[in-house]
Amino acid sequence: MHQLQKKIGYYFKNVELLQQALTHRSASRQHNERLEFLGDAILNYVIAHAIYQDFPHVNEGDMSRMRATLVRGYTLAEMARELNLGFYLYLGRGERKSGGYLRQSILSNTMEALIGGIFIDSNISIVEKVVLNWYSYRLNVISPGEKQKDPKTRLQEFLQGHRLPLPSYFVSHVQGSEHNQAFTIHCQVSGMKEPVVGTGSSRRQAEQETAKQALTKLGVQ
Repeated sequence: MHQLQKKIGYYFKNVELLQQALTHRSASRQHNERLEFLGDAILNYVIAHAIYQDFPHVNEGDMSRMRATLVRGYTLAEMARELNLGFYLYLGRGERKSGGYLRQSILSNTMEALIGGIFIDSNISIVEKVVLNWYSYRLNVISPGEKQKDPKTRLQEFLQGHRLPLPSYFVSHVQGSEHNQAFTIHCQVSGMKEPVVGTGSSRRQAEQETAKQALTKLGVQ
């Protein structure tokens, strides 16, 4: 649990809240659905407030679409995978055997439950700081209109729209110390003879940079 708390950037005073946030209803009656309900509302507030402050001239419609992109299940599940959250989940035997720790809905719901748990354990100011830290890169790259979607999402949707397989990303090289690393990512895209290569100071950033280059090569603006 210490390693997970280090990853999420928050150490619980009441560790039982963390355990509950990680517990699926298949594992216990003391599951995470009430925390998920609370976390969903808090997440929407935090992201809406951040967008309102960061984009003073953007209209309500674009702000709503940007928020929807950032709080949707796909984005939350992607963040959960970056935290390796599936490893820490408490699942019933059947749910675990069927791959529940990989399921988008379970991962995204657990992220919301974590937010709810952090709020109960602390206050709105602290949970806002934690959530904004998780979202710092995504808030930096999102913009109004179609390009509000991050490069990985846009690449995935482009390939799906053309009935092509999803891209595959893998780390080819990691350089530097733990707090000053450089990641090199190879992305294999259907129809491209050579993989696209990108670098970044985190795996997420490198994957986004690689996807951005792939979009450019595909002629997608």
